[in-house]
Amino acid sequence: MNQPGYKKNLTRCLLLLACCLSSTNAVAAMARVVYPLTASEDADSRYEYDWAVLRVALQKTEARYGPFELHQSTHPMSSQRVAQELFTPGGRINIFARATSPELEQQFLPVRLPIDRGLLGYRMFLVRDSDLPRFAAVRTLDDLRKLSVGQGKDWIDVPILRAAGFNVVEGTNYPGLFGMLSAGRFDFFSRGIDEAQREYRERRGVHPHLVVEPTLLLQYPLPLYFFLRRDAEGKLLARRISEGVEVMIRDGSLNTLFQQYKGASIKAGELQKRRVLHVRNPHLTPETPLSRSELWFNPLTGK
Repeated sequence: MNQPGYKKNLTRCLLLLACCLSSTNAVAAMARVVYPLTASEDADSRYEYDWAVLRVALQKTEARYGPFELHQSTHPMSSQRVAQELFTPGGRINIFARATSPELEQQFLPVRLPIDRGLLGYRMFLVRDSDLPRFAAVRTLDDLRKLSVGQGKDWIDVPILRAAGFNVVEGTNYPGLFGMLSAGRFDFFSRGIDEAQREYRERRGVHPHLVVEPTLLLQYPLPLYFFLRRDAEGKLLARRISEGVEVMIRDGSLNTLFQQYKGASIKAGELQKRRVLHVRNPHLTPETPLSRSELWFNPLTGK
């Protein structure tokens, strides 16, 4: 047997095997993250910022956790369907973003870092233009309670507002809520600062009599979290996303993204000119990181 040739061929085989194993491991290490498409219509930009934060958080952690693929589900899902898909092992998504509740935090794995720095808890109203004088006359929560508020079915805002004494009318789907408001089924649609303004721009062609109410601001703590499946993949992704968002907080990139997506709406809302009405959120869990001031933004002070 030709020993030198044998050893040379053996070395080549081992190197080839190592390359194959390395390639296999690289493919296995690729994190595939799938978030839900929430509406079949074009006019639905509610979650663009959330997925931008997710992408950057994954990018910030590539050196430690490896490459990733970020995809949107191919079919639109209702909020109920989103939860069902994430709850089901092997479901079509493995992450969603939503205002938190004790039930969500028990059923799924939350990343307890508020994606939008708590901005969702500052609420402006979409109303019918003919009702503007009624809202201009509101001075207290008792005044506002005389008007009915619309929300999506099973949204976390529903129990918060009902606990505060409001008459809440629920709609079964998001696009239908604008039609319900136009038809007088309720008096105002309570939305986040940037949501109200974007939705007004997106919907005014179809609902020309809806406007953003200019005098009031309703506020309650409402953290928006990423949620993942409670399995090994979910725990790994939750750890990765948490570490990535923490990096974004420290290096300022979260605030940069926040200002890019939310800054214009905050400025346009002229919040300092509004009467601010506060209500409690009795549904926050003890783990809510309210003591970490760097996680929260106050749009009234700009800090």
